[in-house]
Amino acid sequence: METNIITGIIVDTAVKIHSVVGPGCFERVYEEILYFELNKMGFNVERQITMPIQYEVLYIPDAYKLDLLVAKKVIIEIKCVEYVLPVHFKQVKTYLNLTNIKMECS
Repeated sequence: METNIITGIIVDTAVKIHSVVGPGCFERVYEEILYFELNKMGFNVERQITMPIQYEVLYIPDAYKLDLLVAKKVIIEIKCVEYVLPVHFKQVKTYLNLTNIKMECS
């Protein structure tokens, strides 16, 4: 399945979840429900994937944590904030670089 189709399904599902559950929950609540819904649709979804970083001789095996990875193509970073800030986009860009997942634009 194309990445754009997957992301469309994810966005639609997230909107559905938010309309039912509403605002104000912890990120882990939305993550759990989105994980449940996407699995129910047959997607391969991984949760809380730790990613390492190497700094000189220091190796940190769990320096980063992806909230969800869908079909090995789409990283979902859940934020419960009033405004999405530039640092949030940079965080996801770092995850894309660490996983070698390419950002697709259409």
